[in-house]
Amino acid sequence: MSNDNSLAGVAALVTGGGSGIGMACARRLVADGAAVTLMGRRIDKLRDAARALSAEAGGGAQVTFHSGDVANEDHVASAVAAAAETTGRLGVVVAAAGTGGGAGPVGSIDIEQWNRTLAVNLTGVLACIKHGSNAMTQGGSIVAVSSIAGGLTHRLMTTYCVSKAGLEMLVRNAADELGAKGIRVNAVRPGLVPTELADALASNPAIVDEYLSLMPLGRLGQPQDVADLVGFLAGPQSSWITGQIVGVDGGHTLRRGPDITVGFSGRQ
Repeated sequence: MSNDNSLAGVAALVTGGGSGIGMACARRLVADGAAVTLMGRRIDKLRDAARALSAEAGGGAQVTFHSGDVANEDHVASAVAAAAETTGRLGVVVAAAGTGGGAGPVGSIDIEQWNRTLAVNLTGVLACIKHGSNAMTQGGSIVAVSSIAGGLTHRLMTTYCVSKAGLEMLVRNAADELGAKGIRVNAVRPGLVPTELADALASNPAIVDEYLSLMPLGRLGQPQDVADLVGFLAGPQSSWITGQIVGVDGGHTLRRGPDITVGFSGRQ
C-alpha cells in the first residue's frame, strides 16, 4: 500500500465507504494523507469503519462520516459539502456505492428493482459527479466503481449490467466536459471480489469455479486490489489519465462473461 502523503490537505468523499471495496478505497486514501468522509446508508457501519480506519492510521488520520442514500441527490449534495468542509479543498470523490439488482430472466425483470438499481448505480454516480465537480474549485479526481458487467454480458443479470454500462458512458462524457476545469474522471472495472454486495455469487462454489475458469490469473480479487488502482487514479501519479475504464479483474475480460446459471439447480 502506498503511504506517500501525496493527498495531504485534500478532502475526499467515498460513497459506500462503510464496507467492502468502498472501505478499502477509504483506507488507501487515508494512507495517502487525505481527509476522508465516508458516506453510506447505515450509520452503525460508517461509525465502525471510521473508528477502524482512524485506529489503523495510529489516530492521526482525519476520518469522518455522513449518512445518506446516493439515490437521493440532496443527500449526495450534503455529503459533498460536509467532505469539502474538512480541509476546505475537495479533491477526490470515489463513487463506490452500489447495489446488485437481483438475478432473473429479462422477461421477468421487476421494474421497481430496475428503477432502484439504476437510481443507485447510475443516477447516484451522476449526483456524485455533478456535485463533486462543482465543489472542486482547484481541480481534482473522480473515480467511479464499475464492474466487468459493464462490458461483458452476464446471463440473468441484465439490470446490473445495464446500470454499469451506463455508468461507464457517463464517466467518459463527464471526463470530456470536465477536463478543462482540471477535473479527471475515470472508472475502475473489478471482476468478482468477495464482498457483502457480491455474496450471492462469491458464496456459491459452482459460480466461483465458473468465474475462476475465466480468469488467467486464477484467483478472486480482494477489495485492496481495487483500492490500490483507485488510489492511483485519485492521486497525482495519474495526472494525465482521464476518461478511462480500467480493468482490475485477473484478466477476466480477455475471455467472456460468466454463466451464473451453473449455480442453479435448473438451467435457465
